[in-house]
Amino acid sequence: MLTYLPNIVFLIVLVGAFYLFFKNVSKIRRNIFLGKDIDRTDRKNERWKTMFRVALGQSKMTVRPIPGILHIIVYAGFLLINIEVAEIIIDGIFGTHRIFAEPLGGLYTAAIHFFEILAVLVLVSCVIFLIRRNVLKIGRFQSAEMKGWAFKDANNILFIEIALMLALLMMNAVEANFTDHESQQFVISSLLAPLFSGLDQGSLHFLERFFWWIHILGILAFLNYLPFSKHFHIILAFPNTWYSNLNAKGRFDNMKSVTDEVKMMLDPSADPYAAPPEADPNAAPQRFGAKDVTDLSWVNLMNAYSCTECGRCTSECPANITGKKLSPRKIMMDTRHRLEEVGANMDKNKGEFKDDGKALLDDYITREELWACTSCNACVQACPVNIDPLNIIVQMRQYLVMEESAAPQELNMMMTNVENNGAPWQFGQMDRANWINE
Repeated sequence: MLTYLPNIVFLIVLVGAFYLFFKNVSKIRRNIFLGKDIDRTDRKNERWKTMFRVALGQSKMTVRPIPGILHIIVYAGFLLINIEVAEIIIDGIFGTHRIFAEPLGGLYTAAIHFFEILAVLVLVSCVIFLIRRNVLKIGRFQSAEMKGWAFKDANNILFIEIALMLALLMMNAVEANFTDHESQQFVISSLLAPLFSGLDQGSLHFLERFFWWIHILGILAFLNYLPFSKHFHIILAFPNTWYSNLNAKGRFDNMKSVTDEVKMMLDPSADPYAAPPEADPNAAPQRFGAKDVTDLSWVNLMNAYSCTECGRCTSECPANITGKKLSPRKIMMDTRHRLEEVGANMDKNKGEFKDDGKALLDDYITREELWACTSCNACVQACPVNIDPLNIIVQMRQYLVMEESAAPQELNMMMTNVENNGAPWQFGQMDRANWINE
């Protein structure tokens, strides 16, 4: 029984880790689908191409070459080195050791050589990222919304990546000193092997298992850290780019409720005095625009969870550059924080949301931020995973205008002129063309 104890312990840890992960992911999925329905299933071929180009191919990351290339290295390391996790899991369950080594032969050795070189590149990239954030203090990482947890979260991930890569290399370096059975010699770990050459075989086997456990436990801990971290974009980047808006960036969607009303006004057969259809008494009240997260679409909410907090959107925003309060990154972070708050409220109340007297508008995002936006789409263009902060801003503006009549004075004057004069300028319709005579 004691012989199989490590395997039993490993299996319990493995099952527990995946259970917790899927439990937390299910909460995120529930939160996302608190948003309104929206159809983003058109142009499927274009959507697949966008996902492979932007999410898998990292095409928008290389606009800034140095961080882009470093990110691609870390991203590739995450994807490829973790292929080895399959072998570790099988070995952990069945008590085998490098189960793929014998059947794959030279191909296996070549793969581990490549993984070790990639691990070193990941280590170097993570160190450079830490220096950029903590020593050079790149401006977009020092904004007000990046204080506290947001800043620590980014550092935590980098430290975890470094620990995982070191554990992998140390495990292989220790094994290179085995003499009681055939050992594996790999390109990087063989250079580190002399660090452990003076130890006896019992100590070497203990250290090899120690680093093996550190590596796999680190991966499982990282897996369960993701749902609480901005790095959940590692998973959501793929659906987020697939469901991204493929229309021209200058195109704004009309509100269906307003469009239907205009169509009725233009329909000569429609009865303007007809009573509206009875509303469902159990349905949530319908709003023009968005005041809280549940007024947004589920794609907007998925965008919030997909935000990488890289700050490229904010660094490209002309309003932010000129000192305005608006930060598109903060818009997405605030949306996610409010959505998390709504989800926690539902967890406490058996799946039902109890009014907490808060909303995304005013409690998280100020009106000053919303009206500072120029609607230029620079943030949308800059985002490496096709997030659309502008769409959230526009919906919240629609609420302010159509529900509260709370637009700035200049905008109210313009809309009044359009209604009265047919143009945004304060001229009568008969005088609109007078400029021709000048």
